[in-house]
Amino acid sequence: MKTLNTIQTLSKIGKIISKVIRILCIVGFCLCVVGIASFAFVGDGIQVGGVTVRGLVEKEADITVPTVYAAMATGAVFCAAEAVLCAFAERYFKNELADGVPFTLRGSKELTRLGVLTIVIPLCATVVCSIGGAIAAHFYPELKELDYGSGASVGLGVMMIVTALICRHGAELTEAGAENALPTAYRE
Repeated sequence: MKTLNTIQTLSKIGKIISKVIRILCIVGFCLCVVGIASFAFVGDGIQVGGVTVRGLVEKEADITVPTVYAAMATGAVFCAAEAVLCAFAERYFKNELADGVPFTLRGSKELTRLGVLTIVIPLCATVVCSIGGAIAAHFYPELKELDYGSGASVGLGVMMIVTALICRHGAELTEAGAENALPTAYRE
């Protein structure tokens, strides 16, 4: 029972972290959209020491205006994608806590879905940003190529799917009765 308590504590922590990250991603998305709008409509109007914000960004940061827009748009896409992913993770942890154990068929199904989404959503965000960046680069040759991240979510998603299979097996053993479901090689 000590291990189950640890799992439940980690699920509570996972639920809280998922919610916090989801909220931060929503805020990040909104800030990116506000940044795009303000840079587009007010960028030339704000002056710092006689230099406009656009001039400051281009001169001091050595970034072109199209690159700034592309970076903010990319940030908005990835924040939105991560917010959706965190909503699914939060729901998984909420249901796991309600069930009291991770070894349920519903829980393993949700964890499988979360694993697949952990792979698919960031990859789709990367594809969308890559296509958008390629189109923008066609019209703005001075656009610097942006880094859209790594494939770390693929490994995490695969591990979630494997863990879901282990949880599903545990649920099947529980349903069938532990003694009768064990293969003969495992029985004492």
